[in-house]
Amino acid sequence: MTFEEAQAYCTAYTKKSGSNFFYSFLFLPKASRNAMYTVYAFCKAVDSAVDEPPAGSNPKEAIQQWRKELDAAYGGIPVSPIAVSLSRHIKTFSIPKVYFDELINGIEMDLLHNRYVTFDELSLYCYRVASVVGLICLHIFGVTSPRAQDYAVALGMAFQLTNILRDVGIDADDNRIYLPLDDLRACNCPEDVILQKIHSPEFRALMRKEAHRARHYYERARSAFVALHPSERRALIVAEIMRAIYSRILGKIEQSDYQVFGPRITLSTAHRLAVALGVWIRGS
Repeated sequence: MTFEEAQAYCTAYTKKSGSNFFYSFLFLPKASRNAMYTVYAFCKAVDSAVDEPPAGSNPKEAIQQWRKELDAAYGGIPVSPIAVSLSRHIKTFSIPKVYFDELINGIEMDLLHNRYVTFDELSLYCYRVASVVGLICLHIFGVTSPRAQDYAVALGMAFQLTNILRDVGIDADDNRIYLPLDDLRACNCPEDVILQKIHSPEFRALMRKEAHRARHYYERARSAFVALHPSERRALIVAEIMRAIYSRILGKIEQSDYQVFGPRITLSTAHRLAVALGVWIRGS
C-alpha cells in the first residue's frame, strides 16, 4: 500500500467517525490535518479493538497486534494502512514513540479494570487515553514548551472526564463505572444506582462533584493557555476549538441536571461548526 492510499484510508476513517475532533481538524494546514486524521484513526482503531471488538476477535490479541504495528511504524515495515500512514507522520513531526505506547497501555486498562477506587487511579487512565494524545498533537502543532505540555495534559484530563460523565449510562450497560468509588461512597451513591440508571438525588450530587472536577481541569488548561506566547496560542487554535466544544458539552450535561441515562448529550453539527468558526476567528 502506498502512503497516499494509506492516508486516504485514515482520512475516510476519521470523517466516518463523526467525532467532535473532525471539525477542529478542518482549520489546520493540509500536512498537519493529514497527520491528525492518522493519529485519530490510530487512537480510534485501537480503542475499537477493545470496546467494540468484531465478532470472534480477541481484544488481547488485537492489542498485541497493534503494538507490533506501532513497532513497525517506528522501525520496520507496517502492514495496516493506519500504521503505514503513521510511519511517515511520526518522522515528519518527530513524535516520540512513548506517547503511543502509553496510549495503548491506557486502552488496555479497559481489559483489566471496570472500576476505579480513587481519583488517582482514574487520573492515570485519563492521562494515558487522553492527555498523551494532546502531547502527540503538540508535535504536530509545532509547540512543545513545558507550559504547552501543561496545557495539553490538563485539557486531556478535562476531555476525558467530560466523556466519562456523558457516557455513564452507556458504560453501565457494560458493567463499567469510571466514576471513582471513593466519590460514590462520599455521596452515598451505591453502585446499583448507576447500574440500574436511577436518577436519584445522590446520583446528581455525585455528578455535580465530578463536573466540578472537570471544570477545574478546563480552568487549568485555560490558565496555561493564556500564559503562552502569542505565537504558541495561535498554533494551538485547533485545541482551543476542542476546548470550546467539549466545555459546551459539559455545560449541556449540567443544564440537563445530569440526565445522562437517556439519549447521548452532544452538539449538533451546525453548533459544532459555529463554535469552531467563532474560536478560529477570535484567535486569528
